[in-house]
Amino acid sequence: MAYRATEVKLSYEMAKTLPATDSTSILYESFKKQFGEDGSVLFIGIEDKNLFTLNEFNDWFDLSEYIKKIKGVEEVVSVSRLYRLVKNDSLKKFEFVHLCKEKPRSQVELDTLKHNIFALPFYKGLILNPESYATILAVTLDKNYLNSKSRVRLIEEIKNPADSFGLKYKTVMHYSGLPFIRTVISLKVEKELKLFVILALIVAAIFLFLFFRSVKAVLFPVIIVIISVIWALGTIVLFGYKITILTGIIPPLLIVIGVENCIFLLNKYHFEYYHHQNKVKSLSRVIRRIGSANFLTNAATAAGFAAFLITRNKLLVEFGAIASINILVVYVLSLTLVPIFYSYLPPPQMKDIKHIEESLAKSIIDKAVIWVSGYRKRIYIITVVMILIAGFGVTRLTTRGSIVDDIPKRDPLYVDLLFFEKNFKGIMPFEITIDTKKKKGVLTLNTLRRIEQLQDTLASYPELSKPLSIVEVIKSAKQAFYGGDEKFYELPSSNELAFMGSYIPQLKQGKRTLIRNFIDSNYQTTRVSVQMANVGTHEIERIQKSLMPKIDSIFTPSKYKVHITGTSVVFLKGTNFLIRNLLESLILALVIIAILMAFLFTSWRMILISLIPNLIPQLMTAALMGYTGIPIKPSTILIFSIALGISVDNSIQYLSRYRLQLKHTNWNIKLSVISALKETGYSMIYSSTVLFFGFGIFVLSSFGGTQALGFLISITLLVAGLLNLFILPSLLLTLDKWSTTKTFEEPLLEIFEEEED
Repeated sequence: MAYRATEVKLSYEMAKTLPATDSTSILYESFKKQFGEDGSVLFIGIEDKNLFTLNEFNDWFDLSEYIKKIKGVEEVVSVSRLYRLVKNDSLKKFEFVHLCKEKPRSQVELDTLKHNIFALPFYKGLILNPESYATILAVTLDKNYLNSKSRVRLIEEIKNPADSFGLKYKTVMHYSGLPFIRTVISLKVEKELKLFVILALIVAAIFLFLFFRSVKAVLFPVIIVIISVIWALGTIVLFGYKITILTGIIPPLLIVIGVENCIFLLNKYHFEYYHHQNKVKSLSRVIRRIGSANFLTNAATAAGFAAFLITRNKLLVEFGAIASINILVVYVLSLTLVPIFYSYLPPPQMKDIKHIEESLAKSIIDKAVIWVSGYRKRIYIITVVMILIAGFGVTRLTTRGSIVDDIPKRDPLYVDLLFFEKNFKGIMPFEITIDTKKKKGVLTLNTLRRIEQLQDTLASYPELSKPLSIVEVIKSAKQAFYGGDEKFYELPSSNELAFMGSYIPQLKQGKRTLIRNFIDSNYQTTRVSVQMANVGTHEIERIQKSLMPKIDSIFTPSKYKVHITGTSVVFLKGTNFLIRNLLESLILALVIIAILMAFLFTSWRMILISLIPNLIPQLMTAALMGYTGIPIKPSTILIFSIALGISVDNSIQYLSRYRLQLKHTNWNIKLSVISALKETGYSMIYSSTVLFFGFGIFVLSSFGGTQALGFLISITLLVAGLLNLFILPSLLLTLDKWSTTKTFEEPLLEIFEEEED
């Protein structure tokens, strides 16, 4: 597995949030097949009043030409690499001519060039913003490089000379575009994978030593979780998966869960040895008594992750499959290796088991016993107040997400994105396809005027950039037809269009040209391209719903087939799809966990009681999201399934011990509740502490979703630990005759051996 782990690779592909059979996905794939990728452009932006000074412009020219020659770059568009349409009367056709074939040799020559550039309305708002002196260098990348490790090298080769330009002229270089964003995110994932594995090991080692005051109790669990990490990485390779933003958190997550397993095993070992000083008997009981209970706790945790398999989302399915399998692997490793390691060691010394008699955990357990025995009403009042406060917080929950929603506002990636939104209205692709339902239907004046009317409508939305379509090309053609005069940048009349038609070159299938980017080879289907700001799903949905009636009023549905697509629309549909599926997966996880607990507790009443201290933290987490403004989105809603699967561990461990105590005390419920609390309380406190700080390390992530995951799961598990310590025993005492029935005594799956040696 270590050999396989060395072959693990990062994923550089944009995650598909929709299944291939979804209508939005089918439409988007059809669009890409017809017009090419809509998210393959890297943008370099500057805001510099001195760009049109001779030396600086010539260096910008050199930069553009240098980037164009980089392997993996298909095209570069900048103020030094612009084209204009020129009418060739002898050949009776329009030709695309470089505005700047070579570097200007004088400032006068450059001033003339600047005048010619500003006389082309086609580029205003797209490549340059005359008001703010901002300009863009747009780099179209080969899609074969975008989905491979070569993209990192490609981005660096583009960025390094651009950074040098910025340093030379003391101007800030801004980078954005989906290829750049995805590359930066992939590199962050790789960096954080290593960071969180190290931090998780450090946190585990520190708390294991604090709890057990033994180097052995640190060394062996660390060995076990390192093996589990190696197996997890190897499993990713064996399944043909890659490291993504989600699978990247599996190794540190397994460390935390593995340490929790070891805590239950070590506590039981020390507790048994403390009572009868027999090492072999202690290890034997660890396997028999904790092994089966741990199987259910790990199965419940795995179920929380396995529930993601029904989402039909590639990213979440991979995450769920790898996490659930390796959680069970961690269980097997800890159950076999901990007893094996300790079987070769001398019996524990008194200093090793001193924590059972003298520790902070013991004082907490003693206080819990006092409260559970005599102050249950206070516990219930506090709990009810917390539920009421949580209920109000849940009403403040919102559902929202954006394409780069997980990037912190202070991150250079987000700051650069704001630059492009301020000067060019954004860089997120938003596409409209128009099928005229007949050949050469696009170039009729009626259709062109309708497209122009659509563009005027789009221009009324502040979130959208200047539309780009065949209309702008035709306007440029008329301007060229009349010698380049800017006042003729408008749609031609029917007579002009008929005459100009002979100048427009025939399109060749497969050859990507400026016109071919906007129209198919039959002149039947065209596109209107718009760039969108990084707005949330609500805004995208509002724009889409608002546009469709206006589009239908412009393009009669019986004569035209119009669709809205592009990365932004796919993201909207994918987000809604995921949230709906993740809610279903949460319900499925709850059902599976209840079924697993039914094997241990055949009494439905006991199952209900055991779920109460684990569902209340879910409610409180949702409330916390409402109060802190963390919205429900794909990266936060998966928190609930994960936390539910882990939090029930304490309930299973406690109730398993409680049932055994009932047999030993001849069905004395109060004595059994207290005895079970005193024995399992250590593991509950220790595991909750490790889980809290173990998941807490994720708040150091540079991704908002991962930060929220760490923060919210930590809080959820801490609250669940406290409720299992106070509420669960209290409910058993209050509802003693109602909950503890004969069916609870006779489980489908026997956890503990009844005989006492």
